[in-house]
Amino acid sequence: MQSTLTSFQDQIKEGIPDQLPPFKEFDPSINHAPKRKDILTPEEKKLALINALRYFDKRHHAELILEFKKELETYGRIYMYRFRPDYKMYARPIDEYPAKSKQAAAIMLMIQNNLDYAVAQHPHELITYGGNGAVFSNWAQYRLTMKYLSEMTDEQTLVMYSGHPMGLFPSHKEAPRVVVTNGMMIPNYSKPDDWEKFNALGVTQYGQMTAGSYMYIGPQGIVHGTTITVLNGFRKIKKTPKGHLFVTSGLGGMSGAQPKAGNIAGCITVCAEVNPKITQVRLDQGWIDEKITDLDELVARVRQAKATNETVSIAYLGNIVDVWEAFDKENIAIDLGSDQTSLHNPWAGGYYPAGMSYEESNNMMAQQPDLFKEKVKESLRRHANAINKHTAKGTYFFDYGNAFLLEASRAGADVMSANPTLGREFKYPSYVQDIMGPMCFDYGFGPFRWVCASGKAEDLAKTDKIACEVLEEIMTNSPEEIKQQMSDNIQWIKGARENKLVVGSQARILYADAEGRMKIAKAFNDAINKGEIGYIVLGRDHHDVSGTDSPYRETSNIYDGSRFTADMAIHNVIGDSFRGATWVSIHNGGGVGWGEVINGGFGMVLDGSKDAERRLKSMLFWDVNNGISRRSWARNDGAIFAMKRAMEIEPNLKVTLPHNVDDDILNSL
Repeated sequence: MQSTLTSFQDQIKEGIPDQLPPFKEFDPSINHAPKRKDILTPEEKKLALINALRYFDKRHHAELILEFKKELETYGRIYMYRFRPDYKMYARPIDEYPAKSKQAAAIMLMIQNNLDYAVAQHPHELITYGGNGAVFSNWAQYRLTMKYLSEMTDEQTLVMYSGHPMGLFPSHKEAPRVVVTNGMMIPNYSKPDDWEKFNALGVTQYGQMTAGSYMYIGPQGIVHGTTITVLNGFRKIKKTPKGHLFVTSGLGGMSGAQPKAGNIAGCITVCAEVNPKITQVRLDQGWIDEKITDLDELVARVRQAKATNETVSIAYLGNIVDVWEAFDKENIAIDLGSDQTSLHNPWAGGYYPAGMSYEESNNMMAQQPDLFKEKVKESLRRHANAINKHTAKGTYFFDYGNAFLLEASRAGADVMSANPTLGREFKYPSYVQDIMGPMCFDYGFGPFRWVCASGKAEDLAKTDKIACEVLEEIMTNSPEEIKQQMSDNIQWIKGARENKLVVGSQARILYADAEGRMKIAKAFNDAINKGEIGYIVLGRDHHDVSGTDSPYRETSNIYDGSRFTADMAIHNVIGDSFRGATWVSIHNGGGVGWGEVINGGFGMVLDGSKDAERRLKSMLFWDVNNGISRRSWARNDGAIFAMKRAMEIEPNLKVTLPHNVDDDILNSL
């Protein structure tokens, strides 16, 4: 019997319905997650069912157990499709949410944005991006979480255990409204198959970075980061983007930003993708200019673009290995090369092997996982071999933090350095090692985000103007070391509306240091206080200066041996929680893989109050400078410069700085 509650607000407050909603048929028109590995024993499958049924009244167990058993057998997970809400999933204006706390309403807004069909990769499986980056594991968790948020006061904190809302606990108005953990396993249980097993049991989930922390803003976030990366990549090889070629792969929730970033940077971009649905979505959204399905046609089109110095983004519907090999055979010169397939998840849909169709791969993945694993390894060896041929001709290749080099090395590919040093084991650098680390993170620049909780495009336009004015004022007194950063981001924000970057919420991103973030946030808060704009939600990507410890990505340019430690990320989230964040999160896993990274994030609601001003100044200063201090202690020159400057600005900041050892002392040993 269907619930009689019909309004959006009533359905939110209802949580898990007292009466079962009608069964929902599987919708083949939606992009769905691949079937997961059949990894549970018969006894563990019973446990998974027991775990799922505990969300529901016992009178429904007899009906639901058969349904959930079928889901587990068919999809490898229990998603509870029946409980998917009937209302449209998108970020509504904050005043439309039933809430006793505006902070809680803002969190509901951000959760729904992560699950918006225009934003999420697999919305019916509650996966935002990356093939497994989940907001929740099942729809019961979603419903119960939204109910708790509708009831929450500013004297309570909601505790989230890997998608499961443990409950509302008494706290105080200075505490975070929500504390999120995802995938926080005992270290010896962080292998890929551990995720498969414990996720199937319903006791943990892969929150990725901003998926499980309710801070994803669609591809815009990575469009900006990729634009900065591509621009600086061309600067590194002393070429202008115009008429030069960038080759990569992946058009998913994160990787789909690459062609748009290439257009903004001004180069020719070829991006391969095997999934026809997501390729068409990116074409319809305008994130790619053209779609080509034939390799010969692709070769001819790239030659034409080079000859006429075009700026164009081309999606090749097919395997990236074929592109690298064809371009080698046809002597198509690649200037920049990378890859952004989800190789943190290589055996469950993150990477598709060459020589097999998309459908064949999905079937083998579920039915013959061991053979599929061998096919992936074989493809990675071919992939690396083709890249090596191009780099011998002058291509600059970088690992884009998706674990490509790590998984290729594990597959036996020729990607290891002939003369490895600590932190430089591979032939090719991580983009953080050569580009983002020394040029951005060491100086405190990283992805600062905001969302207009009113949902109004005019509010976003006003915030763009405010941010631009703040950055232009800061730049007048900026040291030479950071002027390029300031200039790039001013140019970005001026062109943000023109590039039509909004997907889902009215959101924006730019790279800023602590000074920029605090001054922009204060200017927003002042504008809210004057009634010029509505509430603002501040956040950032976890891919930032201090939120993430990831030895093959965010902290790959840490060379003192500490890149395999996670103290920075843990201190980051603890420090944010008592300095004023509205919600905080800490995750195992991210873009480089389960067990390979610890990353933390935050959200902060600005309401125009003096309390919000106090919190933003305290928290944003810590959030950035925690990372700079760690990077300076690792003897990174840019970070030492930035930390000395920060201590001059803030007399209460006193950080231990390193004493460098002269080479002649070392050589005397």
